[in-house]
Amino acid sequence: MGSENRIAVVTGGMGGIGTAICLRLKAEGATVIAVAHSSEEDKISTWQADNKTDIDVVTGDVASETDAARIMSGIIEKYGRVEILVNCAGITRDATFKKMDGSQWDSVIDTNLSSVYYMTRPVWNTMIEQGFGRVINIASVNGQRGQFGQANYAAAKAGMHGISMSLAYEGATKGVTANTVSPGYVNTAMTAAMRDDVRDSIVSGIPMRRMGEPEEIAAAVAFVAGDESTYLTGVNLPVNGGLFIH
Repeated sequence: MGSENRIAVVTGGMGGIGTAICLRLKAEGATVIAVAHSSEEDKISTWQADNKTDIDVVTGDVASETDAARIMSGIIEKYGRVEILVNCAGITRDATFKKMDGSQWDSVIDTNLSSVYYMTRPVWNTMIEQGFGRVINIASVNGQRGQFGQANYAAAKAGMHGISMSLAYEGATKGVTANTVSPGYVNTAMTAAMRDDVRDSIVSGIPMRRMGEPEEIAAAVAFVAGDESTYLTGVNLPVNGGLFIH
């Protein structure tokens, strides 16, 4: 059994991985709402057409507590509840630590980590009350192993799993699970823009000798989100082709 008749919200829903997650959860039977940044509003119709989908898209800034509350209250008013929340919104502002300024740190922490609190808090109590909930945080292999020039990103992604573990304890007897999915390098517009030599160097270090596909991340999310994944909580599920094995 998948996620039939569940209401699912996916932040970063118009990104490469977010899109695949939205489409997979819809295929599993969920009603899906994608959350995109306000700057993407003029791309919604094209995104829906390109993906041949009528998935609802709402826009705002998940890095803002006020705006996140507005987004969630609007979704709940329209759909009645949220049962699956996938926190997938994320940005990078890479720099070596000695060159990283406060704005680079703050913007990544706010968008990648604080947004998890901002988006989860408005629906957590309701998940507890209704006796069902799935909180799924999309972190990164670099949150597990660190990465040169990504102290901000690695800290945020590691912190996402810290939230998952704590929520797993709090929701354990209430039918609410919290888990993390940590992708490795995935074929998206961002990785496609890399120089060929950089891509080749990355791929050579992956035991499977290829990058992942967004659909492979989405498959892991669908599994964790499914009605039958009742005994799976507090897990950090790596989907990285063997890049980091722990």
